[in-house]
Amino acid sequence: MKKPLIGASCAALLLSGATALAGASPASAAPVAVTYAGTVALSNCSGSLVRLPNSTAADPALVLSNGHCLETGFPGPGQVLVNRSSSRSFTLLGASGGSLGTVRANKIVYGTMTDTDISIYQLTSTYASIQSRYGISPLTISPNHPTQGAAIKVVSGYWKRTYSCSIDGFAYRLKEGAWTWKDSVRYTSSCNTIGGTSGSPVIDTATGLVTAVNNTGNEDGERCTDNNPCEVDQNGNVTVRQGINYAEETYGIPACFAPGNRLDLTLAGCVLPRP
Repeated sequence: MKKPLIGASCAALLLSGATALAGASPASAAPVAVTYAGTVALSNCSGSLVRLPNSTAADPALVLSNGHCLETGFPGPGQVLVNRSSSRSFTLLGASGGSLGTVRANKIVYGTMTDTDISIYQLTSTYASIQSRYGISPLTISPNHPTQGAAIKVVSGYWKRTYSCSIDGFAYRLKEGAWTWKDSVRYTSSCNTIGGTSGSPVIDTATGLVTAVNNTGNEDGERCTDNNPCEVDQNGNVTVRQGINYAEETYGIPACFAPGNRLDLTLAGCVLPRP
């Protein structure tokens, strides 16, 4: 994992009437301008204020980060947290990376390190209230699988640093220590992310949509150990890519949410692991 920095050594929101949220711009020849607006800094990681494609302005806002960034510690293999109380705070950033203020969670909606590495928090504020107070729109999670070769930016709210590269390909299985993730995004080498970038949104620059969440990289060339993930293909062959970093896809998240940003893991098409 791109370790949380504390304790790491230890292991447009534009309203359409009263309900609609503005979506991202359609893909075009010109890349979308990617800034820090809508990213957040956690105490030990990065994250982003996000909406689902069908979220409305009146819905409680959501923050996306990594499962290994949870304040409760790393979830064990097979462990899934759902609707746990939380009072975690996040520093909301503006376009240039300056702090606009603090938003606060009232629960961990979802968190796991099984098959994927994500945490989703529900805030005490709605998208509309955040827009009104801070002038900040959420980033939108794409419902589509990311594309090999797509230009991306990894935007770290913790470091206020942006990494630019492309999607090199996908790891059928990515194994790191006790955890295994499915269909992970592999970056080209210029996204040389570091500790504290965990949870950063991975933004497709053609659409402006969140397509993955940054989570790990092979630091020392070791094979399948902590901080040294390895790729495992369909036949069990192992590949180690020292210095290469990875993210977990997010396109499966929208299918698991009902109207009102309400998590429902029983919905048709939802494949996120269940408790």
